[in-house]
Amino acid sequence: MKTITEFPRDIVEFPDMGIVMPDGTRLSARVWMPADADQDPVPAILEHLPYRKRDGTTTRDCLTHPYFAGHGYACIRVDMRGNGDSEGLMDDEYTEQEWQDACDVIAWAAAQPWCNGKVGMMGISWGGFNGLQVAAKQPTALKAVITLCSTDDRYADDIHYKGGLLLNENMGWGATMLSYSSRPPDPALVGDKWRDIWLDRLEHEPFLPAVWLKHQTRDAYWKRGSVNENYSAIKAAVLAIGGWGDAYKNAVSRLVEGVQAPVKGIVGPWIHKYPHFAVPNPAIGFLQEALRWWDRWLKSKDTGVEDDPAMRLYVMDSEPPRDWYLERPGRWIAERQWPSPNIAATRLALGANGILAEDARLDAAVSINSPQDCGMDGGEYCAIWLGPELPGDQRVDDGKSACFDGAVLDVPLDIVGAPVIRLKLATDRRHGMVAVRLCDVQPDGASTRITYGVLNLCHRNGHEFPQEIVPGETMAITLKLDDIAYRVLPGNRLRIAVSSTYWPLVWPSPEEVTLTLHDGAIDLPVRPSGDGDEWTFEEPEGATPWQTETLRESSNSRTVERDEAAGTVSLRIVDDFGEIRDSDHGLVIGDVARELWTIDPSDPLSAHGETHWTQTLSRNDWAVRTETFTTMRSDGQNFQLTGRIEAYEGETLVFERDFDEIIARDHI
Repeated sequence: MKTITEFPRDIVEFPDMGIVMPDGTRLSARVWMPADADQDPVPAILEHLPYRKRDGTTTRDCLTHPYFAGHGYACIRVDMRGNGDSEGLMDDEYTEQEWQDACDVIAWAAAQPWCNGKVGMMGISWGGFNGLQVAAKQPTALKAVITLCSTDDRYADDIHYKGGLLLNENMGWGATMLSYSSRPPDPALVGDKWRDIWLDRLEHEPFLPAVWLKHQTRDAYWKRGSVNENYSAIKAAVLAIGGWGDAYKNAVSRLVEGVQAPVKGIVGPWIHKYPHFAVPNPAIGFLQEALRWWDRWLKSKDTGVEDDPAMRLYVMDSEPPRDWYLERPGRWIAERQWPSPNIAATRLALGANGILAEDARLDAAVSINSPQDCGMDGGEYCAIWLGPELPGDQRVDDGKSACFDGAVLDVPLDIVGAPVIRLKLATDRRHGMVAVRLCDVQPDGASTRITYGVLNLCHRNGHEFPQEIVPGETMAITLKLDDIAYRVLPGNRLRIAVSSTYWPLVWPSPEEVTLTLHDGAIDLPVRPSGDGDEWTFEEPEGATPWQTETLRESSNSRTVERDEAAGTVSLRIVDDFGEIRDSDHGLVIGDVARELWTIDPSDPLSAHGETHWTQTLSRNDWAVRTETFTTMRSDGQNFQLTGRIEAYEGETLVFERDFDEIIARDHI
């Protein structure tokens, strides 16, 4: 990334600008703007998050917001109420209060003498969600949104459920939020009241894994804030961006197809990061691309964005499987319309003797009884921490699945879009699931996961009203796999792998299940292969990086452990984010996350997950630490979740709190 230090306009920064809400709650904002904005007003760009501007998102904030400010924008990075240096309490994600606060900040910004009255909203993940959600509220001054790694469907396409199955990320990210929100504000900003604010937060902190688990179907809780319920409510211009290495890749195509306001989509090879510093490479000049969007919709400049293709997608070349890539070779394609007339379905059928071909046919039913540890090489649901989180070699999981292999290709095959698989199958239990992986098999036998999907068979007719399975009854199901743009190279072959489990991505069925597969076929979205890029982006730029001193280096590990005596398989994840000191204000920040997922391959009720987070903050003789813990297990009828918060000043325990929830299983 090229560091830019000279900008068209000089910048002034306010590390703690107070914005008082109508109920008297003070939100803390870090603000960058042109030094002469009072004389020459500018549009405002809001990023509204719970992730702490003082020490949480500072790395990306330093690269991004001064850059926009130097090009004539006021960037307002707000700590959501109940987090960071803001007052108040947070109850949940995407609440009416959160949206109202954002609308109030937008109105406040538009009324400032340094603002021209127009506001944009930008964010990745949480900030990408609420950008869309706030746009649907239609605040008068909000004219444009850039949403990254987000979704339009809170139930089907977030970290809670996938295909009607419980994602273990529901507990994983809930545990992350328990830890993140346990930290106090910085006394250097809020003064002596920091302790009272901290203890009040701790006393009222929600146990989010349980909150979310109490809604196991697509009920009103999830519909609220899912903008796909009414795309027409969004009047602001939307630029939607995603990455093939991220969990939130599917919403981009739906937004481009569904939003009636000006809308464009970009999907690259990236994990859950902003694309000017994301990996795998190639990164792009995201900030320049964003400026084109802001300049058009917030400054009425003719930047040509309306004439950009509807979708710009990076087609990744076939690569041997690795759990981490620094770069993905490939090419950018451009589709003027979406859905594209250039993409057509090619149908391949599942056949006898594990064949995948246009004219294949099963001559006998196939029995599938996967061990509970099938899926251990599936990687993280949402790759974010820059560790070994991507799906590795699928051969072990393939061996625990029913596999159907295509012929060796003699020409490239470009898959662009969402493959759709149709299966006719039965189960021997009233509850069960199916997982389908589309893999790229290399000449040496290595298997790379291209894309995948999972389905709770009780949700075969929809996610709102699940129905028990009639054991032995043949069901016709349709499963849409995740969107992808991928080139299978000559010499390789396709594989469809079908399993009855997929741990630790999703929680297992309450009983061991045998699937009986009678028929199946997959429709592949195929685009004619071409050479070279159809679109080029500028090289990535950013403002001056965050200046810090490293006190402890970061490290990431992901280890599979097999206990032969106990008969269990465990995935142990340790993400040590290190410890650093801010070179400007001196705050020392450190954190470590640990996860353990354990199962007996022969017993679904042995599934167990646990997390332990440590957060530390210090400066001179002030030091605080929080330790947070969560666990999850289940029997045939209920889930049991526990949690604990411990808060320390120095080595003195000043607060402790326990959570214990029993939640009935609802067709999961």
